[in-house]
Amino acid sequence: MTDILVTGALGNVGSEIIKCLQAEGKTVRAADISVAAIRESFGTAVDAVPFDFTDSGTFPAALDGIKRIFLMRPPHISNVQRDMFPFLDAAQEAGVELVVFLSLIGIEENQQVPHYKVEQYLKASSMAFTFLRASFFMQNLCGTHQAEIRDRDEIFLPVGYGKTSFIDVRDIGAVGAKTLTESGHENKAYDLTGPEALDYYEVAKILSEVLGREITYRDPSVPAFILRSLQQGTKVGMALVMSYLYTQTKRGMSDTVKDDVKKILKREPILLKEFIVDHQQVWEL
Repeated sequence: MTDILVTGALGNVGSEIIKCLQAEGKTVRAADISVAAIRESFGTAVDAVPFDFTDSGTFPAALDGIKRIFLMRPPHISNVQRDMFPFLDAAQEAGVELVVFLSLIGIEENQQVPHYKVEQYLKASSMAFTFLRASFFMQNLCGTHQAEIRDRDEIFLPVGYGKTSFIDVRDIGAVGAKTLTESGHENKAYDLTGPEALDYYEVAKILSEVLGREITYRDPSVPAFILRSLQQGTKVGMALVMSYLYTQTKRGMSDTVKDDVKKILKREPILLKEFIVDHQQVWEL
């Protein structure tokens, strides 16, 4: 039986952590809404369990025998006190010793975001914690922004010349796996960034070079960005959170480059150009 639980197993970071743990020969309990989807992604080697933060009935099977948890906040959950804290209480009662939480870089200056409340709650608990304060994911370019890059040859974000120290989720997954399996990371916070800070004009230039066609960065107003997001089906709350985060990025929230990834992994983080080369097929028509 494993003593490691990964929540959000089907998400970008959760799935990478599971892959890294499997590569190291570790067994893991993978928790997400669909057990069938978990097994399709990772096979029968993982202990797949159905899990929902808002359904306390899923907690006992998820937590049975668990000592270490990778915790991520699902994007649709904004009221963490109501929808996440009960699970953390259950984890503490079940004897969990360590929670590795996927947080946000610059959170000390952004105390209104849900991640800050989760960090404070974990600090006040009896469980040890490790905070992975990640910068914006490179994977957003082939997820959230895939269609606009592929179909319209543009990036449409209200960031201006604000720089972002983009990080590849593969690096976050590798760091997450180490903090779950190595000692010495307890009660620490790591700023996880890539090796360079780039503005979106530079990102568009790199995309253009790799894809062989012109990709343009457009700097819309915040209202124009929110309107476009709503037209594409984004819920109002999420559109507002995204616009807030991008506004903070414009003000310099995400331009810091740190060496925590290099120190933990003993190698350089993945460059944005490397990432784009590896994933270029997702933007091809």
